[in-house]
Amino acid sequence: MVMKKNYAFVDGNNLYHGALDQNISLDYGRLRLYLRNALNVQKAFLFIGYIPTNTDLYNMLQTAGFTLVFKPTVPYDDGDGQTVKGNVDAELVLYASAIEYDNYDKAVIVSSDGDFACLAKFLNGNNKLSKIIAPTAQYSKLLRPYNEFILPLKDIRGSISGGMARNK
Repeated sequence: MVMKKNYAFVDGNNLYHGALDQNISLDYGRLRLYLRNALNVQKAFLFIGYIPTNTDLYNMLQTAGFTLVFKPTVPYDDGDGQTVKGNVDAELVLYASAIEYDNYDKAVIVSSDGDFACLAKFLNGNNKLSKIIAPTAQYSKLLRPYNEFILPLKDIRGSISGGMARNK
């Protein structure tokens, strides 16, 4: 039997905030091991906004086994003051549907964001959707047609929590 080559495409901000909101002490190293051991993910892309002062975070994520794809961030006022946004949706879809598409057999999407419903539809229609790991307590209604693929982050809490690489 030939082993399938699976890739993961991780919405870094959605994962971070989803874990934080559910009080999950996310260990990125353990998450990467879970992806490899439970879902046979050979390569895991983590899409994240680039902030020059976050070098330690980026080093930790790479050490944990993630391939980082950076998006430039833009400043904006969120009502509580100045913050930055690095919307990675387009890059994640582009990597999964074009840049890396021919390099993997099945894809794992890590996001609860309804913006990825079109990607889930495309991958499912081409028999390339493995799982959608939903980091937030509730995932977008737009992903409901793919309920059979949904794996809530809280369901794997025991496998991905604790350790040294805690969310900061």
